[in-house]
Order: sequence, then C-alpha cells, then structure tokens
Amino acid sequence: MQPTFKIGDKAVYPAQGVTEIMGIETMEISGMQQNFYVLRVLDTERKIRIPINKVNSVGLRSVITVEEVEEVYEILRERPEKFDQQTWNRRQRRYWEKIKTGSVYDVAEVLRDLYLLKYDKTLSFGEKKMLDTAQNLLVKELSIARETGEVEIEQELETIFADAHPPEEEVAVEA
Repeated sequence: MQPTFKIGDKAVYPAQGVTEIMGIETMEISGMQQNFYVLRVLDTERKIRIPINKVNSVGLRSVITVEEVEEVYEILRERPEKFDQQTWNRRQRRYWEKIKTGSVYDVAEVLRDLYLLKYDKTLSFGEKKMLDTAQNLLVKELSIARETGEVEIEQELETIFADAHPPEEEVAVEA
C-alpha cells in the first residue's frame, strides 16, 4: 500500500532528505492525465514532482516516528567488530547505494561507519562529503521527528560518537 500525503505534510525523498508536500498537480504525459505531488526540499528552493502512483517505487516515505528515532540511535551506538577494508571507491559505491535506499537506518549506518573511520584516519574529500551528506539527511529527519532543533540533534550525535574516541592523552615533556 502506498502512503498518501496531504499538502503541508513532510515526507522523505531518498538522497534528497526531508521535503514538504507543496501541492498536487495534474499534467498530461503521453496523452494521459497524471497526478503529481509537488515537493520542496527543506532549506532549499529545489522542487521535485513525483507521480502519485509511483510514490513507492521512488521511495517517498513519511518521516520516522519518535519510537523509530531510538532505533536510529541504537544503530549509531553500535560499534562494528571491524571496519570495511575495501578500497575507498568500493566503500563509496556501497555507501551511496545505502543513502539512495532512503532508509533512515541505512543512512545511520553510513554516518556511524564514516564517523568512526574519521578517528582512525584522515578522511578523503569524498569521504568527508559523504559524511556531511549522511549527517545532514539524518539531522534534519531526527529534528523533525522529535520536534526539536537541529543543533540539539547535532550535539546528541557528538555525544554518541565521543565515547568511540578517547580524548588525546597529554604527553609530559621533560625539561
């Protein structure tokens, strides 16, 4: 069953993030009338039109519930036994596939894995960009789901990941 949205509803569009349903338009495509949701990606002026009958196939979904937020935090708190040792371009491809699913849980895994990797090595430009993308997608959705500010969510994420990286030990220098 595909979700139905009303004008003003928030919905998540894979790899774009949280959107607002701005309207419903009818357009003629190949001689047939089709209804489209008109979405605006939050914090941008970017608009997307999605055929209403294709909502499931493109992955448009409702924002997660407060109960699901805790599941996301559990994923972020998990510490994998070992990191993916594939080359960066293979990891990048796998991470982008996860982000494109639109699953908040997949995005949380990407954020966690890259955040933890950041403590082991200096991230490449591409890794930093992907970390930022995953963090932005997650922060926006979590803040809307919890009805709180993005800064508060960012601080919570910092706290979650702080335990993964002990503070630098001070080295005593003898004179």
